[in-house]
Amino acid sequence: MWTRDSLHDLIQNDLREHDLIVVANREPYLHRYVNGGIDCVPPASGMVSALDPLLRACGGAWVAHGSGSADRKTVDELDHIRVPPDDPSYTLRRVWLSKEQEDNYYYGLANSGLWPLCHNVFTRPEFNQRHWDVYREVNELFAQAVLEEAGDGSAFVFVQDYHFGLLPRILKERNPKLIVAQFWHIPWPNPEVFQVFPWKEELLEGLLGNDLLGFHLRYHCKNFLDTVDRTIEAKVDYERFESTCGGKTTAVRPFPIGIDYDQHAARAADPAVDEAQSRWRQQLRLNGGAVGLGIDRIDYTKGIPERLRAVDAFLESQPAYRERLTFVQVGVPSRVHIRQYQQLDDEIDSLVETINWKWSTDSWRPIVFLKQQYGSLDMMALHQLADFCIVSSLDDGMNLVAKEFAASRIDEDGVLILSRFTGAARELTSAVLVNPFAVDEVADAIHQALTMPPDERRKRMQRMRAAVADNNIYRWAGKFLSALLTFEFPEDAPVAPELVLR
Repeated sequence: MWTRDSLHDLIQNDLREHDLIVVANREPYLHRYVNGGIDCVPPASGMVSALDPLLRACGGAWVAHGSGSADRKTVDELDHIRVPPDDPSYTLRRVWLSKEQEDNYYYGLANSGLWPLCHNVFTRPEFNQRHWDVYREVNELFAQAVLEEAGDGSAFVFVQDYHFGLLPRILKERNPKLIVAQFWHIPWPNPEVFQVFPWKEELLEGLLGNDLLGFHLRYHCKNFLDTVDRTIEAKVDYERFESTCGGKTTAVRPFPIGIDYDQHAARAADPAVDEAQSRWRQQLRLNGGAVGLGIDRIDYTKGIPERLRAVDAFLESQPAYRERLTFVQVGVPSRVHIRQYQQLDDEIDSLVETINWKWSTDSWRPIVFLKQQYGSLDMMALHQLADFCIVSSLDDGMNLVAKEFAASRIDEDGVLILSRFTGAARELTSAVLVNPFAVDEVADAIHQALTMPPDERRKRMQRMRAAVADNNIYRWAGKFLSALLTFEFPEDAPVAPELVLR
């Protein structure tokens, strides 16, 4: 079993002689102006919670986009700040992007192009030459920042996600002393789908600059290798799960991500969670009836409209639960500048209004839609109040909400209704698994959850909690680092002359 201590031991014993540089679009701590002062806050991000303990243990550097309103005010002349603020243990290096760069690289190519391309949810991706040009430009900016942090020595560079598909090749070409790995947090589509991407050859060659490329599932690794095999001049070894392009070999491996189970479960036992439950009961006007729950970013991959239609179908088919079921949907606004997200937001608002108008009485409404972000204690309280939680993603690399729900249930009660199209479904097999596109199937799952005998609920939850505890975030980081440490730094490799240290 991987723990915080065993990961720390791995880092101290095997990584301490080399620098570790994490690259991510999102920073682990941002500074913002609040009431005339400056607050430092960690963003709500599973990736941040996964990697922050890693860098705390090894004292490396995190290179990220500085997006907070007071970020520039708080860095030194090298754009550095030591974090976390209460116990500084590693360096945050901020990269500055103009609004035009952020619009084209982040909202454009990354989230209007690659995001829908990689998720099989029938949302048409948008491909714009200007978006691609700025994506290249931003990858170059981050490459320069990483090279400056690494200097002319050797270092491990751990790149996060689909925002930096070109970065690995740039880094390896300019400093071959680096060992570069990347984790692609979203699915990888099949080769036929990927062929529509106009710059597919350059993106694949960029990703094959990695020494190690990770995905959540072996299925996504296979899709990637198949895509390489059909698209560019490269040798693919399916037995070793490797690809060689231009004499450079990249290992492709599955690393299913998890959460910090022990910390989550300990916080779920905090008396403050009980107090939050009392507040929720009063706010939601719960009078002992059944409670359903959904927690998501407002994103078209999460299946929120399909889920709401399933609640509607359940009330249609099970009249005994009218005025007895309250379904709470927490929706965190996301990527509000993108047209498809604006349309989804309008669709959800309309569905909530229609379903509530159809079924509401003077003292009850079936759906409570909370369109904002809440803190972890409030979320844990909702987890514990719910008789069932629906995670109905239409396509998802993993989905940590499902794991957080199980970790919160220290009472070993509650039912998870989980989409078969999430990576989490491979681990949480004791959930009630559903096809989220099949509204009636999800409605039947709600009925199954509400009528399930207590002993069965407990046994299912015990198995899920054990799986989440075993496949925790330290296992993910430990397995990834262990694989990374098998690569040897090249000796006397020349560094590109354009690398100038500040």
